Amino acid sequence: MNDMLKIYFLFFLFLSSYSVLADNNNLSLWHKIKQRLSDTWHSDNYELYVPVNTWHNRATYDSENIKGYNERPWGIGMGVYRFDQDGDWHALYVMEFQDSHNVIEPIGGYAYQTYWRPSNSDKFRIGIGYTLSITARKDYNWIPFPAPLPLLSFEYDRLSIQSTYIPGVKRNTGNIIFTWLKLELGSLT
Repeated sequence: MNDMLKIYFLFFLFLSSYSVLADNNNLSLWHKIKQRLSDTWHSDNYELYVPVNTWHNRATYDSENIKGYNERPWGIGMGVYRFDQDGDWHALYVMEFQDSHNVIEPIGGYAYQTYWRPSNSDKFRIGIGYTLSITARKDYNWIPFPAPLPLLSFEYDRLSIQSTYIPGVKRNTGNIIFTWLKLELGSLT
């Protein structure tokens, strides 16, 4: 577990430093973080998340483990989101899904993505970013732990296929691609 925490910590530092270096305003880092979270929290746009797939990398798992794992997770999630002046997506979310052992796993946090619009279309986007989240699992005695993870999405209009990669540090752990559908509901008021 210590190796995994080190990887997450280094990933978080990398993403944090990238965001800070990319923005040359004189505002403090803490002020920028608080402002992003506040602006997102006060948005009146909501979205729905539905998990669809959990893929365990066959090169890093024993076949007997793969046979026993759940790769079609049930679950649901909800988030509040906004697009900033650059067209980047920010969200605060919670989701609950069945993990590989068919046990409910909660997760919640902040997510960010920037977009490439290959056809200069407002409707089709490819997004890349990260989530800084907290989760808890039965196999870790339900002790909450940080889960900074990369994000990738393919989006058309209000519907997205969004995925993350969960790294592993030893055989039969991690190395999972987790995918869900994201539907922008817009304002519910």
